[in-house]
Amino acid sequence: MSGIADVAQRAGVSKATASRALSGSGYVSEKTRARVLAAARELGYVPSTSAVSLATGRTNNIGVIMPYTNRWFFAEVLEGIQAALLERGLDLTLYIAEPGTEGRRRIFEDFLARKRFDGLIAVGLEPEDHEIEKLTAIGRPIVGVVSAGPHAGVVALDEAGAARRATEHLIALDHRAIAFVGGGAGTHYVSVDLARLAGYRQAMAEAGLEQSIRHVPSPDSLPGGYEAAVDILADSRSRPTAIIASCDEVAAGAIIASRRLGIHVPAALSVVGIDDHEYAEMFSLTTMRQVPRDQGARAVEMITAQIADPDREPEKVTLQARMVMRSSTSAVDPARAASAADAARGR
Repeated sequence: MSGIADVAQRAGVSKATASRALSGSGYVSEKTRARVLAAARELGYVPSTSAVSLATGRTNNIGVIMPYTNRWFFAEVLEGIQAALLERGLDLTLYIAEPGTEGRRRIFEDFLARKRFDGLIAVGLEPEDHEIEKLTAIGRPIVGVVSAGPHAGVVALDEAGAARRATEHLIALDHRAIAFVGGGAGTHYVSVDLARLAGYRQAMAEAGLEQSIRHVPSPDSLPGGYEAAVDILADSRSRPTAIIASCDEVAAGAIIASRRLGIHVPAALSVVGIDDHEYAEMFSLTTMRQVPRDQGARAVEMITAQIADPDREPEKVTLQARMVMRSSTSAVDPARAASAADAARGR
């Protein structure tokens, strides 16, 4: 394998000049830099990470910390991050910090403090106060996807806005007995669920439907949505005419529950989700689409910009969800809607 000395010899320069040309540190004329780069390509030379780090003070590595990798949102964000880093020739170090585990404690107490990265992307981390302090103390640029500390950049979906618009869609179809299912019971997305619930409540209040607000907590999963939906749909006296789910997995669970109870979607029950999960098309689910891969790629843009310019003000980016119409919602029969609303107010 060719080394820096071979490149220098081929280009007719000293090892120090070749090193400066390849690392981008120190002055080298454009003509000399081009000659050195051409020699490196001809020899198939790839500078070692340690050599580049010594020359530039940078690792060319981005740390990524997230609570899970086996869930749809996190896996999609990670793929977006990796693709964007590969385009830039940057390495990735992944830390999986599952809530409440010893591994998470060690990551925050030890591994992050080693600073083996130039910047850190935190995905859906929901850090506790002492963890935020440790993130801030590492002294590296930080960008959060979903949320982040006060001194970090962030790229996030307008969660409340997505839920508000989904609720307004149901109200426009003459639904009045609309239940919000999900969040508040065994969920790991506290800030997201609270924001989405707030958006639902806002839309209901603005439509004069405060009396009909109904939150049914459940884990943010398909089984969680199924169990919660069975509970509220089994009672015909208080059954809602529509459900807005905290996420598409909960919505899918609600649709399965309705089918098993003989309740037709959307003729007897409208269901709308948030995310546009890979399940959404399978269930013909009307939903509010976010694109996690794009959020991951945007986070890479932001972190590399901060690394290049340490004085750059951290950027706060809020993305808007887009409604995807499928066939899980429809207008409700006025008589049935009035009956359901009266039952909901009388619970």
